Amino acid sequence: RRPPPPQSALEKVAAQEGLNLHQLSGKWFLVSMASRCSYLAEHSHQLEATMMTVTVLDGQSLAISTFRKLDRMCWEIRQHYLPAQAPGRFLLKGHRKSSKVDVVVGEADASSFIILYYQKGRSISVKLYGRSSLVSDTVMDKFEQRIRAVGLSEDVTYHFPTYGFCDSADEFHVLD
Repeated sequence: RRPPPPQSALEKVAAQEGLNLHQLSGKWFLVSMASRCSYLAEHSHQLEATMMTVTVLDGQSLAISTFRKLDRMCWEIRQHYLPAQAPGRFLLKGHRKSSKVDVVVGEADASSFIILYYQKGRSISVKLYGRSSLVSDTVMDKFEQRIRAVGLSEDVTYHFPTYGFCDSADEFHVLD
């Protein structure tokens, strides 16, 4: 018999207990991200201020609109996070079966910050969002502890600009 597949890093991450999705509604600013993504490493000097708006759809799934600049134009990227097997866990389906992304709300204080984990295949990344583009040192310390716990480190952590945010895009600059 074959041994069971190794547990993924995301399976070891506990989702925020007692999560009230409605408290997550509204605007969030991307503060930092930890990822081994080679594209991110090569283009980290071009990071753009990024904001997302969270809307709770049916009490269990989330509509996410991410606003960022690309070639000096504001774009909106729309995504739908479907509820997964447990509260605080979501599935982001791509167009191909292989392009699904598992999402976990690792820790959240709805008034100030949220830490989200994303896993596609064996690759994991962690994002820190704040209600403002700056977070406290305490929150940054929590984020750094969280990324180390899944095997990431400061050298693959990227901090996003705190100014130049988009909060809308015209109809020609929307990606579903």
